[in-house]
Amino acid sequence: MTHQTVGHPARPGLPDDPRANVIEPTPSCPVEITLAALHGRWTTLVIREFLKGDHTFTELRHALPELSDKVLSDRLAHLTGTGVLDRRRQPGWPPRVHYTLTSHGRRLGPVLQALWDWGAQHQPPSSTETR
Repeated sequence: MTHQTVGHPARPGLPDDPRANVIEPTPSCPVEITLAALHGRWTTLVIREFLKGDHTFTELRHALPELSDKVLSDRLAHLTGTGVLDRRRQPGWPPRVHYTLTSHGRRLGPVLQALWDWGAQHQPPSSTETR
């Protein structure tokens, strides 16, 4: 929101931030950072499972049985690397790794809800209307 003395209120979706005044996408853009964190098929479903609670790799495999081990490993590494997940190795045999959402990752809950709400209200044109 802009300061009252400026004379015009901020418009939704148009942040009052100098980073928004660019002519091409930049890695420092908050929207690009968010989209990069959510990048990849299955990522939103993996995050959804973590919004329900902490998980091990095996628990996630059971929660998302159609997701391949390779893609799950990739998504966990990606989300850990972006600071969305925290990875903790438990001592003992066999070794177990627990993943949990970071406070930063938990803030994606409302983002996913907003995406859901927009998509639920959006009715794409039928294939016959686009011809």
